[in-house]
Amino acid sequence: MVSFINDATIDRVKDDGNIVDIISSYVQLNKSGANYVGLCPFHNEKTPSFTVSQSKQFFHCFGCGESGDSIAFIMKIENLDFIDATKLLADRLAIPIEEKKVDNQRTRERERAYEINKTAARFFYKNLINNPQALKYLEKRQIDPRTIRRFGLGFAPDTWDSLYNYLVDKKYKSEEIEKIGLIGKKSGNNGYYDRFRNRIIFPIINTRGNIIGFGGRILDDSMPKYLNSKESIVFHKRNNLFGLNLVHKHSNREKILLVEGYMDVIALFAKGMNFTVASLGTALTNEQVKLLRRYGNNIYICYDSDQAGSNATLKAIDILLEEDIDPKIILLPEGMDPDDYIKKYGMLEFEKLFVKSLNHIDYKIFINKKKYDLSNTEDNIQFTIKIADIIRKLKSPVEQDVYINKISQDTGISKEAIEKEIKSKVEKKSNKKRNLKYNQPTIKPVTSEIPSGYLKAELELIKLAIEDKDFFETINDRLGKEDFSSNGNQELFQIISSEYEFNSKLDMDKLVNKFIDSGIEQNLINTLTETKLDYNPTQIDKILVDLMSTVVINKLEKQRREIIKNIENIDKQSETKELRLKLINLNNELKSIRQE
Repeated sequence: MVSFINDATIDRVKDDGNIVDIISSYVQLNKSGANYVGLCPFHNEKTPSFTVSQSKQFFHCFGCGESGDSIAFIMKIENLDFIDATKLLADRLAIPIEEKKVDNQRTRERERAYEINKTAARFFYKNLINNPQALKYLEKRQIDPRTIRRFGLGFAPDTWDSLYNYLVDKKYKSEEIEKIGLIGKKSGNNGYYDRFRNRIIFPIINTRGNIIGFGGRILDDSMPKYLNSKESIVFHKRNNLFGLNLVHKHSNREKILLVEGYMDVIALFAKGMNFTVASLGTALTNEQVKLLRRYGNNIYICYDSDQAGSNATLKAIDILLEEDIDPKIILLPEGMDPDDYIKKYGMLEFEKLFVKSLNHIDYKIFINKKKYDLSNTEDNIQFTIKIADIIRKLKSPVEQDVYINKISQDTGISKEAIEKEIKSKVEKKSNKKRNLKYNQPTIKPVTSEIPSGYLKAELELIKLAIEDKDFFETINDRLGKEDFSSNGNQELFQIISSEYEFNSKLDMDKLVNKFIDSGIEQNLINTLTETKLDYNPTQIDKILVDLMSTVVINKLEKQRREIIKNIENIDKQSETKELRLKLINLNNELKSIRQE
C-alpha cells in the first residue's frame, strides 16, 4: 500500500514552514536584498548561485537549475519521495498527518525487500553471537560488542541453505528472496543455495535506516575476499556508501574520510571518527561523490598504500575533480591500511596525518617520483614531461608558477625549459582543435547573430525580467519600453509588462508563442531564448544597475550624436537669430547629456 496525504495538510506544511529556516539547516544563507543566497547543495560551486525567496517561499539555483518549494528541497536533499519529505517537514513542524492508503505494486515490492533484508540481518546477528570463531576474528580486529551492535554485524554460517530455510520458514517466497540477491538457483533449477557462506556480514543501511543490502568478508583464504549483494529494487551500489547512515546521524559534516573497506569504516568509527565512509566494492562513482558533497565540506581519501590503492586513489581524484571537489590525500606507510596504522601507532598519530595530507597535485608528483629514478637522466626527463602535463591543467597562473619552481628544484631542469614544455603542449592541443575545426562540414545550422554590447545588455535585462518579477519591477522602475533601442526589444518588454499585470510568474514557452503572434522577428526570439544568464546572485543588484546603465548610456549617446549632427548642419547654414537660439539650445542639451 502506498500513502497519500490530503491537500489541506500539504498546504499547511508549506504555509507553516518558513523555507529560509528549513534550508538554513542544510545551507549557510546570507541576506542579499530581498532574498537569501548561498552555495548550492546540489552541485559544487565556489561562488553562490543558490537563491531563496522568503516572500515567494521558493528556491532557485542559477547554476544547475534546481528549483521548487520547501517540500521539493527536502525531497532532493534527503533523497526522499514526496510523501516522506512531507512527513519529515510535518514532524518538524508538529503537524499531524492523516494518510490514505492506495495499492501500489512497486512500493509493496520495495517494502517487502526491506522486510526480508531486516529478517536476514537478525539471522546473521544471532549466528555471530553464537559463533566463537567469528567473534574471535572481530575481537582480533579490535571490534567490541558495542560496535558490533551499532553496525548490526553478523555471520553467515558455512552451510549451503541455512538462511534460505530460515527465510522460507518465515513465509517468504523463494522468488522474492532470490530477487534481492540473498540466495541463488542451483544448476538445473534444482533448489536454492545461500550466496553468503562463512563470512562476516556487514549490513548496508541507507540514511532512512533501511537495510538495502549486505557485504560479506570471508574468514578463510578462499576468494572472493569480499562479496556484495547484487543490484536490486532497493540496492544500487553506485548510489550508496557504507557508513553514510551513521555519518548522517552523528557527523558535524565538516569533513568526510573516504576509505576502501568496511572494516576500515568500522575500526575508525569505533575510535571516534564518525565521518568515515567506503564505496561498496566498486570504484568511486559520480553519484557517490554527489552524496559525499552533501555530508562534508572537505573530502579526504585514505586508501591502502599498495599499488591497487594508489590506482584507486588516482581514479577517485579524477572523479572528485569532475564534480569540482579538490580532495586531500592521506598517505600511509607501504603495505598498511588505516586499520593497520591505528593499531600500530594509535589514533593521535592517525589524526596528525590529516595535517600532513597532500592536495591532488602533490599526490600525483609523489606517485610519479616513486615510478621514476630522478638520478637517471632519461627517467628525470620523462618525470618532468609527465608533471608538466599535470601543471598545464592548473587554471591558476600562481599555482603553475609554484609547481614549476618546485619541479625545477627537484629535477635540476630550468624553469624556462619546463615552461616551454607546458607551452608546447598547450600549442599542440590548440593546433589539434584548430585542425578539427577546419575539417568540420561547411554546412552549419542557422543561428541568430551575436548582438552588440548594448543589445546584449537589453536582451539580458529582458531575460532577467522574465526570470523573476522582482527583477522586472526593478527594471521597470528605471526604464520604459522607449529606452530600448529597437522596435523588437520594445515590443518584447511591452508584452512582458502586460503579462505581469495578471501573473506573478511567467512561462517562457507561452511567452514565445505570444512573441510570435505579435509578429516579432524569429531571429530576435531565437537570440533571446539562447541568451544565457550566469550571474552571482549576491551581486544581482549591481548587475541590474550595470545593465540598465549600459542601455541608458546607449540611448544618451544616440541622442548626443543626433544633436552634434544638427549643430553641424546649423553651422553650414546662413546665420539667423532663430538659428543662433536653436544652436544655443542644442549645445545646452548636449552639455546636459554629457553630464548625465
